[in-house]
Amino acid sequence: MEVTYGRGYVYSIQYHIVWCVKYRHKVITDDIEKCLIGILNKIANDNKFQILECNTEKDHIHLLINCSPQHYIPDMIKALKGVSARLLMKEFGEELKKKLWGGHLWNPSYFVATVSENTEEQIRNYIQSQKKK
Repeated sequence: MEVTYGRGYVYSIQYHIVWCVKYRHKVITDDIEKCLIGILNKIANDNKFQILECNTEKDHIHLLINCSPQHYIPDMIKALKGVSARLLMKEFGEELKKKLWGGHLWNPSYFVATVSENTEEQIRNYIQSQKKK
């Protein structure tokens, strides 16, 4: 676990974040996943946080995020979910709208947990193993 030095403070903040497709429909194909991961990494880069691990199932996504104390979790998730939904609907709208009505890709809720140096490796392994189940 890496420690970061700020101006007058030192920190190491990681979160395990999970959210689901609306109605848990299995719409995340290989093409959508590839595009989604690219979009999420761009959002993270633009907002100055890192995605350390990312993996999807057909109906949900897991992320391990590294951020600073200035990052507010609801704002990060709003950016990740909102921008990704808009761009994926633009790119794959016809395909997605067959299973999702109302124009919503993501369920409005999400899961977030802090990650410690004792659990980081377990969380990484868990995220990496998602498609292997």
